[in-house]
Amino acid sequence: MQQVGVPAVCAAVVVLLAGCGAPDEPAAAPPSGPAVAALTGLPAGARVDYQLGGPYPPAAGVAGVVRDRTAAPAAGVWSACYVNAFQTQPGTTEWPADLLLHAAGGDLVEDPDWPGEFLVDVSTPAQRDRALDVVGPWLDACAAAGFTAVEPDNLDSWTRSDGLLDTDDAAAMARALTDRAHAAGLAIGQKNAPELTGAGLGFDYAVAEDCGRYDECTGYTAAYGTVLDVEYTDEGFSAACAVPGLSVQRRDLDVTLPGDPAYVAAWCPER
Repeated sequence: MQQVGVPAVCAAVVVLLAGCGAPDEPAAAPPSGPAVAALTGLPAGARVDYQLGGPYPPAAGVAGVVRDRTAAPAAGVWSACYVNAFQTQPGTTEWPADLLLHAAGGDLVEDPDWPGEFLVDVSTPAQRDRALDVVGPWLDACAAAGFTAVEPDNLDSWTRSDGLLDTDDAAAMARALTDRAHAAGLAIGQKNAPELTGAGLGFDYAVAEDCGRYDECTGYTAAYGTVLDVEYTDEGFSAACAVPGLSVQRRDLDVTLPGDPAYVAAWCPER
């Protein structure tokens, strides 16, 4: 989990699928296929709850949730399935050692901000095929469980690879993931990596973290009609709430459960 302007945006989280255009320019064509059916059904400005620390009953007014792939979707609301597609989850053994990225000295390349998360090696077509052999069944399982969308995290892992991966590697893996998700009937969201917005990778919507804090929100809303943003600071939350058409939630960094002293969950008050 990791963590720029253009004119006004057109829609809110996970609902209005027409793309945004600058004044006097035609809007981009909406996505087609199974992703359309998966994304419709939420009102503009819908509240979506980021529940990665564990599932819990959605609060009143919440119309969608994002949950880990190991959890069940929430009954009666739009549900997206979180998958760590470009890095490992701490303590997991699902990735073969030779499919992880190694530095010149042989050490695994670890995310500096998230101990225990090691980067997946997507530097060659063969390695990307092998990575898809791991992640693809997770996407299929998300669809079978009843999720309507998937959020593959750490698309931007190349920025933490000490130059061993690049944007082309990330983009090629992203295309493989979007194809697999659509084949399973899932919509798929671009997670972070504003540098890759508008790159034609097949994503249907975007999920940003701290785009208000880093003044990146309009980079996403210019490329997607559907953008969900999670802010981890009060300052970023305030800034993101000022962006038209953006669905924003304030969360604590560890996305804890209700009842935990660190738990924080709030949405823009005017929405």
